[in-house]
Amino acid sequence: MAEKILIVEDETQIARFLELELKHEGYEVEVFTDGRSGCERALQGQVDLIILDLMLPYMSGIEVCRRVRKVSDVPVIMLTAKDDISDKVTGLDSGADDYITKPFAIEELLARIRVALKRRQASAAAVGNHAAKHEDNITINGLTIAKMQHRVTCQGEEIALSKKEYDLLLYMMENRDIVLDREKLIEKVWGYDFVGDTNVTDVYIRYLRSKIDQRFGVNYIRTVRGVGYLFESHEA
Repeated sequence: MAEKILIVEDETQIARFLELELKHEGYEVEVFTDGRSGCERALQGQVDLIILDLMLPYMSGIEVCRRVRKVSDVPVIMLTAKDDISDKVTGLDSGADDYITKPFAIEELLARIRVALKRRQASAAAVGNHAAKHEDNITINGLTIAKMQHRVTCQGEEIALSKKEYDLLLYMMENRDIVLDREKLIEKVWGYDFVGDTNVTDVYIRYLRSKIDQRFGVNYIRTVRGVGYLFESHEA
């Protein structure tokens, strides 16, 4: 059965071009040209991947992605006309798995689609093979990650994190007391195929420090100058 891709793009020429190319590659394709109707369709489910423009009428791609992420882990590739780190970070922070800047080569987009679909399949298989492992909680000096509930608490108070913030914190806590360089964090949290700037990790570390370290007066995350970051398991 062909995998189904949802395109939400208001530029009709781009949308039609993508539709034809993806159908030629054997995918089933649905196209919507505004954020509101695209979001409604995405929330219905039974979609394997979403190509989502950042700037859309009626509802932005950022808002669409946020709403989809509340109910689904379907891969989302964000399209943006701006080659700006803030747009990339905003897209990733809303839950997008990847981004590509217009204009783009269709071969690159097709490669990213294949990688995203394979990653989702591998993730589903890993969940099935290691279900027991995901039932475990990790608690370090009052900070707890409940994996099954996808929930983080510090000193008994729940902390709201985006998907990437959660993934980054989980990886660092699982590898506590190990210095992790930016390239390793990018590979493990964003994926080995991520082609953005490695300083996106600095942005997300700052987010975590704001929500945890600064808020609760603790020092879990330490910068190792010239190398990367360290999650310390002992009281600082």
